[in-house]
Amino acid sequence: MDTGAIIAIVIGAIVLIALVAFAMKAMRSRKLESRRMEAGELRQEAHHRSVRADKESALAQEQEARAQKVKAEAEEKAAAAERELAGAQERADVASRERRFATEHTERANEIDPDSNDEQVEQTSERR
Repeated sequence: MDTGAIIAIVIGAIVLIALVAFAMKAMRSRKLESRRMEAGELRQEAHHRSVRADKESALAQEQEARAQKVKAEAEEKAAAAERELAGAQERADVASRERRFATEHTERANEIDPDSNDEQVEQTSERR
């Protein structure tokens, strides 16, 4: 082979290597750009989900606050009901004591009343 052919082969090889290197660089550049776009889309999706999560968190806090308020109101009503029950029980106890004292006084009055007869004493005992 003559020198001209060798030089042409070498120049052809160099051009081929340069073309392959340029093509690889272009492919790599396209791949990097594609990954950048994908990363951008993922960041955008992450941002949207973060905003949605913040909204859901705020709604959950509001719902929890309403639930706590309802719970407090229910506890307050339960305490009021307990107080009413205690008051009713106390009045029932007072009524029972008064009834017992009335019966005792009636019996005592019948015992000491000279005009009382045995029939009135029996009627008083039956009322209990």
